Amino acid sequence: MKKGLVIKSTGSWYSVKLLDGTIVPCRIKGKFRLQGIQTTNPVTVGDVVQIELQEDENGMIVKIEPRKNYIIRKSVNLSKKAHIIASNIDLAFLVVTVNYPKTYLNFIDRFLVTAEAYHIPTVLIFNKIDLLSKTELEELETLIQIYSKIGYQCIKTSVEKNVNIEEVKTMMTHKTSVFSGNSGVGKSSLINLIDQSLNIKTSDISDSHNQGKHTTTFAEMHELKFGGHIIDTPGIKGLGIIDIEKEEIHHYFPEMRKRMNECKFNNCVHVNEPACAIKEALEQGEIADFRYENYLNLFHGDDTTGFRESLYAPK
Repeated sequence: MKKGLVIKSTGSWYSVKLLDGTIVPCRIKGKFRLQGIQTTNPVTVGDVVQIELQEDENGMIVKIEPRKNYIIRKSVNLSKKAHIIASNIDLAFLVVTVNYPKTYLNFIDRFLVTAEAYHIPTVLIFNKIDLLSKTELEELETLIQIYSKIGYQCIKTSVEKNVNIEEVKTMMTHKTSVFSGNSGVGKSSLINLIDQSLNIKTSDISDSHNQGKHTTTFAEMHELKFGGHIIDTPGIKGLGIIDIEKEEIHHYFPEMRKRMNECKFNNCVHVNEPACAIKEALEQGEIADFRYENYLNLFHGDDTTGFRESLYAPK
């Protein structure tokens, strides 16, 4: 058997890069689908696997090494629970746009909760700042202040003006990074500028709906010429938390987590309980209103596995 890294997934076939640099097209050994794995894809980009070479020079994936983490989204296949987007991630970048198209705060917070739950450090990239009006720039600064106070690093970028691209590049060096965000926020353009040896397909914003057109249809890992790897992911309409009780969701809001032991009741879920430290912090302006509303959306939702089509729009 030979060990390798899954660098591309197109459904039934996987590209596996061996230790000597050889890339082998591989299929999955059937037994993986019989082990109760509740996902649409038992193998994902970023997995370290063992393969057996076949007579036709293709490979058969026979073992998946334990993952240190992974990130998931709700599957469109109703018979399965989730779709794993990527695994073994050192750093996630969530690309956000205040406009062109608008990224809703509900989406940002659900992504961050998911990343917290699966132990993936996340940086917020606020892209396309060159397109923003004065009012939109003020809104952006408010968001950066809120998320920075929580503990998330925030970077403002512009591909057109080459703003802070080197800062992002420095953070990615010698790490496996994943770029995520709604379609149209400029993930692929950012990646192409960060490493100009890459040529990831980009697309314009749809004029009729001010939404991005999907250009990445599957996850793919690219080797960076300055050291490290990047995983480009499909534009995400929904991602979710799997197998986490709603009573645990507050653990993944850092500003709530650090205060939850101050509540009167150990089982406080910060909704209607008396002497709740989270509600007190909210009233004192120490927790942002929209963050608490998004927590309630998750807590009271029909399920906690993914997004509804209608996302919470900031007031």
